[in-house]
Amino acid sequence: MTKWIKDIIISFFIGCAVFIIGNFFYNQFQFNSFNDALINFGFYQLYSFVLGYSNMYFFGFMERISWKKKETIKRIVLGVLGSTIVTLMGLFVLRSLTAILLEGITFTDFIAKEKLINYQFGVWITLTIVIVFHIIYFYNKYQQNKIKEQKVIAGTANAKFDALKNQLDPHFLFNSLNVLTSLIEENPDNAQRFTTSLSKVYRYVLEQKSKELVTVDEELQFAKTYMSLLKMRFEDSIVFTMPERASNPESKVVPLSLQLLLENAVKHNIVTANSPLHIKIYEDDGSLVVENNLQPKQIVKKSSGVGLSNIMQRYNLLTNRKIDINKEAKSFVVAIPMLTKQISVMRPESESIIDDSYLRARNHVDELKGFYYSLISYCLVIPFLIFINYKTSWDFQWFWFPMAGWGLGLTIQGFRVFVNDKAFGRRWEEKKIKEFMQDEEEDRWN
Repeated sequence: MTKWIKDIIISFFIGCAVFIIGNFFYNQFQFNSFNDALINFGFYQLYSFVLGYSNMYFFGFMERISWKKKETIKRIVLGVLGSTIVTLMGLFVLRSLTAILLEGITFTDFIAKEKLINYQFGVWITLTIVIVFHIIYFYNKYQQNKIKEQKVIAGTANAKFDALKNQLDPHFLFNSLNVLTSLIEENPDNAQRFTTSLSKVYRYVLEQKSKELVTVDEELQFAKTYMSLLKMRFEDSIVFTMPERASNPESKVVPLSLQLLLENAVKHNIVTANSPLHIKIYEDDGSLVVENNLQPKQIVKKSSGVGLSNIMQRYNLLTNRKIDINKEAKSFVVAIPMLTKQISVMRPESESIIDDSYLRARNHVDELKGFYYSLISYCLVIPFLIFINYKTSWDFQWFWFPMAGWGLGLTIQGFRVFVNDKAFGRRWEEKKIKEFMQDEEEDRWN
């Protein structure tokens, strides 16, 4: 089902609900005829469609803005104010067109007779829907972040395993040992340097296996060591250039990313003295670029794509920035983003009990902050709505609707934050997330 069909269905049901509420409070469903009821229902649907679609467009616009984590209150306030303005404008246009086209009233007479009280029903209905929308929206965001954090744990563990199993594989080790055997007889000094470099390669892998990100300087130093192994193996058949350090010492990349890209370049291209492989590593527009001349082997084992896939999956879990792959006639270029902002990810449970406890405590503090922000907003907005209700039409006390709807959402949020072991508590939530991920993993393997 496409999005616009879903929006039409949502607008229709909202129109039905507003039709029932409006007639219940204003005329107790007293119509002169069935045709009058149909016309009244049609007008409610028209208003619902126009106001619903305009607010949906506004919500889509708000969603496309990159909001920071600390701008939740700003997001809510602008959302409520924007929806109120959009609703008032929509009501004004609909009422003016109805008066001019159906009742034959001039626009000047319409403006002269128009009163603010004519807009109160539409405004408070919109505010109620907007408040419920924000409760559902931010709760879903919270759930998505929790699931994303769990995916970081699983994705990081899988990436480490795949990097060890598929990239620094027995084939690479076997070739390295063959080179070492020949060097021992031909050039003992080079054999010693080769052994030292090989030990550094594996030491780096073991040191970085528990990290989500490493500095670009560390990765460049490791790439330099790794390339020295390849140089001893292929001698002058490989020519590579790379910077000594990153322009920004705080920039980071996923660990072993350069090694995977370098090995892929050697694995899939001809490397001979007559056709040397030229590999360049450089920075370009916030990315670390690995470029090599393209001279593919005529007969090569079909690639599983595991190495590059692992890098892409880890980046997808950490940032919205994408890896850029550009394959041309004479070159193959991969640009991996260099991350400079702090990324909040969960560490694997196996690291330590202290780290796990710290993460749970930090997440609980974030939940507390979110609850207190919502409570403060509730205490500020609801009195303001009561004041508007009192100044406009106190005979119809519509403020009870947003107060009850928002209060229910606030109660659910508080229950989730302050209750640990009961149904729908924080521990219950964590348990269900793990069960969901385990079922998904079993389905994937089955």
